[in-house]
Amino acid sequence: MIRKTAALAGLALVLAACAKGPEKTPAELEVLQAVGEQFTRRRNVPPPVQLTRALLDKQSQAYIEVTIENRDAKAYLTRALTRRDSSPGTIEVWRTQDNVSLALRSGMVIATRGLGGGLLSAQVPAADGAAGPARGGARRYTVRAKGNGQARLSMACSLQDLGPATVEIVEVTHPARHLQERCEGSGGVVVNDYWVDSRPGRNQVWQSRQWAGPETGYVRIRQLRL
Repeated sequence: MIRKTAALAGLALVLAACAKGPEKTPAELEVLQAVGEQFTRRRNVPPPVQLTRALLDKQSQAYIEVTIENRDAKAYLTRALTRRDSSPGTIEVWRTQDNVSLALRSGMVIATRGLGGGLLSAQVPAADGAAGPARGGARRYTVRAKGNGQARLSMACSLQDLGPATVEIVEVTHPARHLQERCEGSGGVVVNDYWVDSRPGRNQVWQSRQWAGPETGYVRIRQLRL
């Protein structure tokens, strides 16, 4: 219970980092209020200001929305860094003020930190110049075990293109293709879903539902603002 409370507290602080530093603007403060009130709402308190596209369009930073399904916890993360390594795909790290973080490679979850029992690393089938999984095949996860131990999970995955799908994210509609990845192995059965922009040259995962390890379970991710 203590672990869960700490994780939720970290997630609730996600946008506080945006209010620090010289680049703070009234529009950003308005977003902080709109989102922050969702975490402090109590009985008999008027409904909070809603997060709208008009507010998001005024921002200078990128945002994603992350929901941890088994904890019913939602947070808004800002992009901390973007980098490349020797493997295909671009890595993005999204972070809260207290360093709860989520790392993505081409839109696929490859690591979490600060959630307890986190995903230490994942090998994913990324391709340069394309978002989401490029193919099926073997997939390996390294997760936190008891104490400071690690456990490695090997899975075999198949990839299916489920066709065109429209994704609506805070008043904006994106044309997309729904890719579904089904994996089986020592981690059990895992099904990951990705909604990837279908327009030429737009290599963006707008929305996904992905497995982030045995303890964290599934996370839902939406790209609110690039």
